[in-house]
Amino acid sequence: MTGPNGRRRQAEPGRRRFLGYVLAAPTLVAAAELAPAPAAGARPASPDLTELLDLNDVMTAAALPTSGLITVEVQPDGTVSFALPRAEVGQGITTSTAMLIAEELALPPERVRVTLAEARPELLFNQLTGASNTTIATYTPIRVAAAVARHRLLAAAAAELGSPAAHLTLHDGTVRDRSGASVDIGTLAPKAAATRSEPVEVRLTAREDFKVIGRPHNRIDARDAVTGRKKFAMDLDVPGAKPTMVCRPPTINGKPGAVANLADVAAMPGVTDVVPIDTGVAVRAETFGQCVDAVRALRVDWLPGTAEGKSDQSVLRELAAAEPPMGLPPLTPHVEATFTFHFRSNSALEPNCAVADVRPDRAEVWSALKSPIVAKEAIAAKLGLPLGRVTVHIAQGGGSFGRKLFFDAALEAVEVSRRIGKPVKLMWHRADDSRQGRTHPMATSRVRADYAGGAVLGFKQRHTSVATDLGHGLGELFTAMAARLPVGDIGFSQTFFHLSQSMPYEFGLATRLLNETDKGFNTGSMRNVYSPDVTCARELIVDRLAAKMGKDPYTFRRDFLRDARSRAVLEKAAEAGDWGRQMPEGTAQGIAFHSEYKSVSAALVEIDCRPETVGRPIRDGVGGPRVIKAVFAVDVGLAVNPRGLEAQMMGCLMDGIALALTSSLHLREGHFLEASWDNYFYTRQWNTPPELQVIVMPDTSDEPGGAGELGVAASMAAVACAYGRATGTMPTVFPVNHGTLSFTPKPTVPPVPASPTDGLDHVR
Repeated sequence: MTGPNGRRRQAEPGRRRFLGYVLAAPTLVAAAELAPAPAAGARPASPDLTELLDLNDVMTAAALPTSGLITVEVQPDGTVSFALPRAEVGQGITTSTAMLIAEELALPPERVRVTLAEARPELLFNQLTGASNTTIATYTPIRVAAAVARHRLLAAAAAELGSPAAHLTLHDGTVRDRSGASVDIGTLAPKAAATRSEPVEVRLTAREDFKVIGRPHNRIDARDAVTGRKKFAMDLDVPGAKPTMVCRPPTINGKPGAVANLADVAAMPGVTDVVPIDTGVAVRAETFGQCVDAVRALRVDWLPGTAEGKSDQSVLRELAAAEPPMGLPPLTPHVEATFTFHFRSNSALEPNCAVADVRPDRAEVWSALKSPIVAKEAIAAKLGLPLGRVTVHIAQGGGSFGRKLFFDAALEAVEVSRRIGKPVKLMWHRADDSRQGRTHPMATSRVRADYAGGAVLGFKQRHTSVATDLGHGLGELFTAMAARLPVGDIGFSQTFFHLSQSMPYEFGLATRLLNETDKGFNTGSMRNVYSPDVTCARELIVDRLAAKMGKDPYTFRRDFLRDARSRAVLEKAAEAGDWGRQMPEGTAQGIAFHSEYKSVSAALVEIDCRPETVGRPIRDGVGGPRVIKAVFAVDVGLAVNPRGLEAQMMGCLMDGIALALTSSLHLREGHFLEASWDNYFYTRQWNTPPELQVIVMPDTSDEPGGAGELGVAASMAAVACAYGRATGTMPTVFPVNHGTLSFTPKPTVPPVPASPTDGLDHVR
């Protein structure tokens, strides 16, 4: 059947029968059936790969075989427990998961207790958090498990109340019959339990009967977060685990040599241990302040790193040499440009951290990990322990942006704990995150589009990047699914690139190629991986095409977008943002579109590039242009929690502003100059738009698409397009302020900058 905006809709899950299981247990435990994915609806004929198979299809298919191992448990106190096999790092998936369970069990979401599952190797790819896949992959399995629980509760209530199940209603955790007699689900839970596992056929709640899904809901952890009760890794009270930090090299991935004053530092106040490790020299002390003092006091003879002597300029030369060939220019009119995207920091709000307790025969680790199974395997291999002797607990994470797909801190923590024989609570310094942490790779994107008359005949994009490290589980996923991937025998990064990059416009023959070079940097996927850079370059060329063909940028996009759903989201952004209104000289609007994760989005921004704005004084920072208004329209198919979706898009918009205008790392002589957030300029108050509107479009599907990263690409591209229109010059280097070094770099030795002593003097 066909849905609104011309999008082909799948059959609604609520109208299909599903097979689940009730499991043998003292209380009611229910799970989904292990079954192949239902056949998707017919896809439109298209040369674009992502319309046939995208990254989320692959991740969902890889997770499906173990979905039956995810269980919903009804407790005797009337609450429902669920151990989510994904990582909560601020994106709100514990809330949306609670809403799915609450819908099927007719409960308030507050009565659902969502915890984070420990690393469970048997879950395979069901315990990998990334690419905005959690809600897509778990939407049906979680609901089926909850529906099985509902079925069993009603059966138990029928026996308890002496009334047919068809005459019972379940609401707010209570089952009632027509006479008004009632029983709480907590009382029913032991009676609904099974002595042996058995199959149960269920129907899911029909979409028209939804009372929780699709309704705005506050985060279930909001109060704990704002009152300080929420527990992160560094809040855990692990017996004997004391603060630990690492003295790190002055250049990327340098190695420690001799330590001149190890004994002296070991004797400093509060210090319990000082020990060299693979990545530096670790210090354990009574407080983190004492760790900082000891790290600053260490005198280490450092060996060269993997990026020794490299700079922005030398890496750009490497990228130019590695660029895939574009071919001869066409005979028809065309536009062409090359865009540069500098290194960007992957520092989340929570510094990289982990707690570890390693004994001769076992190890226990606590950290916010998005690929805990791979982390567990790596830890076991590092320690030479059997996999079953390593326990990995997943803590709540204070942000990720891809950073917590990696487990660098966990590996360091277990190494330190093993060497000193004591538990440790290891935390990176902000300077460590900026200088030795994961970065979004420097990249260039060369784009050429040719046209004739009113048609775009072809589009070529050659994206060249410092290598992106995908050794956190996604690589294994591609290997496991290789026989089902229509991309041939290509590498992990190439597979990721081709399955995530779409061409939303009717631009004739469109080709996109990726080439990566230089594995000497600590890189990560960051938020939205390749899409912000690739989409930004494409949308700037779209503006150029519109100008060459004599069309308005918005009208041009609307006319060339491939489907009604995409046009609807673009039209909504343009309408709500009053596209085309008269604006003062030096200011302008920009508009951009991005589709990914079975979702579509559009951003409209207004930017102020007037001299008095660009030149306004900012202490130790670059003022630059300011985004003064932003409108973001998003269609994720089915929005499970519209309020959470709105918050996600706000965060994505801030990322997009940062990537376009201010956020980058400067590479000099093998190290990054930035040493904390005081000189790494993520979006600050001075370039946050005072007018911001997020529009969640009406549902266009019966199942959810991805959202966590979706909004970054369109936001960055819209800011770039607005900047080009306001200044009259298309930007080609990002962020646009990268060329201005507005701070005095802090020394790399000692690696931790001195703590400020006059912070009150700088409060504005």
